[in-house]
Amino acid sequence: MRVVLADYGAGNLRSVASALARAGAEPVASADPGDVREAPLVVIAGVGNAASAAAGLAPVAGALRDRVADGRPLLGICVGLQLLFEESDEGGSGLGVFRGRVRRLRARTVPHMGWNCLAETRATALLDGLDGEDVYFAHSYAAEPADDVATAVVEHGGRLVAAVESGAVAGVQFHPERSGAAGARFLANALSWSRSA
Repeated sequence: MRVVLADYGAGNLRSVASALARAGAEPVASADPGDVREAPLVVIAGVGNAASAAAGLAPVAGALRDRVADGRPLLGICVGLQLLFEESDEGGSGLGVFRGRVRRLRARTVPHMGWNCLAETRATALLDGLDGEDVYFAHSYAAEPADDVATAVVEHGGRLVAAVESGAVAGVQFHPERSGAAGARFLANALSWSRSA
C-alpha cells in the first residue's frame, strides 16, 4: 500500500518511512499536492517547531484540506497531530481540521520525553491492542481539543491527550517509529484503518 509522507522540508521522515516499510507499506515523501490529495494514506510526521512545520506544509495545506473534505485518511504523528488543530502556543496556525489549541505543557518536567503508558478513552481500530502499552513521547506542547475527539491520554503532570480521531482523520502525540513492538502494532493498525476508512 502506497503511503505519502507530506514533505515539509524537515522532521523525521526517514525513520517514519522505515517503520512504515517494516509494517508492509510503500512509503514515499512528497511535496506534490496531487500526491498528497490522492494517496491512499497521507502521514504528517513531525518533530521540532510547530510554526516552522506549518510554514513548510503551506504548499500542500490545500491538498490536505481537500483530503479531509473528501473523507480520505490522514494521520498526524507528534507535531503532525498538533498541526491538525487551529492554533499553537508555539506560533503559527494549523490546518484547523480539529477545533482547539495546542498549549505548552504545564508539567514540572518539560519536555515530556521517554516512555509512558497509554490509557484508551474510546476504543478504536487504530489503538487496538495498545491500551496500557508503553509508547515513546518527545514533546513540550499538547493539544487541548474543543470537541470530543480524544481517544487516548497519558499522565505527565496531569492528563495529556495522546491520540485523537474523528472520521478518517487521526493523530498520535507519541512516536510509533520509536515505540518498539507497540509502535509497530500501531502502524499495522493504521494501514488496516486507512483501507477501511
